Amino acid sequence: MRAKLNRLFNVEPHERLKFFLLTATFFFVIASYTITKELKDSIFTAVVGREYIPMAKILAMLVLVPAIFIYSKLVDSVRRYQLLCGYSLLYGVAGLVFAFLVGHPTIGIANTDSSPWRIFGWLFYFFIEGYSPFVVSVFWAFANSVSDPASAKKNYGLMVSGSKLGGMMSAGFAWMLLSSHILSDVANHQVLLLFSSAMVFCVPFMILRLMKKVSGRYLHGYEAVYQVEKQKEKEGKTKTGVLSGLYMLIQNPYILGIFSMVFFYEMIATVLSYHRVMIAQSNASSVSDVSSFFFQIIFVTHAVGFLISLFGTRTLLNKLGERICLLLIPVITGVLLLIFMLFYTHTVFIWVFVALRSMHYAFSYPVRESLYIPTVKEVKFKSKSWIDAFGSKFAKSSGSTFNSLAEGLGANIFVTLHSFFFAVIIGFWFVAAYLLGKRFERAVANDEVIGFSG
Repeated sequence: MRAKLNRLFNVEPHERLKFFLLTATFFFVIASYTITKELKDSIFTAVVGREYIPMAKILAMLVLVPAIFIYSKLVDSVRRYQLLCGYSLLYGVAGLVFAFLVGHPTIGIANTDSSPWRIFGWLFYFFIEGYSPFVVSVFWAFANSVSDPASAKKNYGLMVSGSKLGGMMSAGFAWMLLSSHILSDVANHQVLLLFSSAMVFCVPFMILRLMKKVSGRYLHGYEAVYQVEKQKEKEGKTKTGVLSGLYMLIQNPYILGIFSMVFFYEMIATVLSYHRVMIAQSNASSVSDVSSFFFQIIFVTHAVGFLISLFGTRTLLNKLGERICLLLIPVITGVLLLIFMLFYTHTVFIWVFVALRSMHYAFSYPVRESLYIPTVKEVKFKSKSWIDAFGSKFAKSSGSTFNSLAEGLGANIFVTLHSFFFAVIIGFWFVAAYLLGKRFERAVANDEVIGFSG
């Protein structure tokens, strides 16, 4: 038993403090994100209406574009860790503001008249949609910039396990609070938003601790990239403009490949998530009931994800490598979708949804993030922001368009339409995963720096 535990938690001595602090940071990021992400649909549904969720996803894509320009400008102006600290503080403060507005008698959820003209619902939705690209993704960009491929294989699984504990803590707290009915709907959601802000306020403290306590030589990350970045800094070429990340995304097949990994998953997740909202509404009598249902699902998702990341992710990455792991993702997704289509009941759907999200957060997410390690800073931060903000929202918009089309065509062709849609997505996903994994392995084997044109 002791030997198995040693293999499970075997982290190089010089990396222990760094990955402990990264794991603690990720714990707080996901603890905060779990609350806000699950409140997004329930509050928007109560304030604006479920039928406007597809439109909200489309508009979120457009709203986030100016925010990406500002972010890209900041990438050239501040250090990596300052970027993560700054956005964490921004979202912490914004969470406090929304906690106050939720309790407003006419603006907030106490007003039970749903309407597309209630601006608060839209602003809250857009606020949450920005959390992933500007907090979660910036954390991963920072982690990728201070890690090399070998340490990612060994430690990313453990790091994700820590984040699952944060997600379980938040989801469990929210689930108990909402199902206890001790507080009113308004007070419940205010408490949860305050809790979320408290969690994200811890992120800058952990990152500043890391920068102070960990020696700079252990923060180089991928050495070939570090040398390229150092040379560019000497030559004064570190500022590349707000559109450089977008140009690289369009021009570089490798970065487009990473984009496709995000796009295909988000398309499928959006289609399934819409069904989740319908199930929640059909079994709820208040906004707290809807939120409680969401948190119950996400608690189980984090619990399953914890087991996958702790016992599966690291082992599979070490034994199979990134290329095979990338191929496993669409294959497992396809099997889960096949089960969904063959045995469609609410219970089967919920378990398929939980399994898909658990695999995504605990396995496919760290595998995908490790692909950024051999890339230059512009790709890690700028192209990644376009992928995780605009690209992700474009995928969600496409999925929402499909949801609207499917709902309009009726239940008679539900199985046929969804089966064809899922089969096409999985087929393209598998081909993209094969090509991307092959390119990654070649880059690491040859010490290549992807995105460097000098």
